[in-house]
Amino acid sequence: MMGLMGKPMLIVVSGPSGSGKTTLAHTLAVAIGCPAICRDEIKEGMVHAFGEGFTPAPGDLLTQRTFTTFFETLRLLLEASVSVVAEAAFQDHLWRPHLGALADLAVLRIVRCRVDPFTGYQRVATRRRAAHADSALLGDRNYYDDFVPLSIEAPTIDVDTSHGYRPTLDEIIAFMSAG
Repeated sequence: MMGLMGKPMLIVVSGPSGSGKTTLAHTLAVAIGCPAICRDEIKEGMVHAFGEGFTPAPGDLLTQRTFTTFFETLRLLLEASVSVVAEAAFQDHLWRPHLGALADLAVLRIVRCRVDPFTGYQRVATRRRAAHADSALLGDRNYYDDFVPLSIEAPTIDVDTSHGYRPTLDEIIAFMSAG
């Protein structure tokens, strides 16, 4: 999928942990025929390469390395005119400057996932990921209230993933394609 003036698309799927953003990112990537680059999947790969002894924690060394690798990968693909779905939490204060630096390379669309806290905590509690400090999140009962969603000047759609997708998947794809 190419955007305006032959630029590739950068579809950013963001939201708090447990909001269904990875599942939605992969679904969108298949629907439009491009790769999904997921920050957490990059970190999982780094943890497996690291070997025994890694303990996940907020801001750990691999989290910092993942951040750089994620944005370098996005830049490489966009410079090669490859449209991409980029998925990460994208809390505004951490991510906006780095996304802004990619804005000239692509047509940007933002998909912000949200979920009711009960469903979000259930999803986080049932997954097993070696690279993430999910147990720390489960102890933070204000996590969903305190999450600051990405706010960047680009067309944005909010998607509730609590029970399916609202708006629907077809409506999300139509949003991404709109000029």
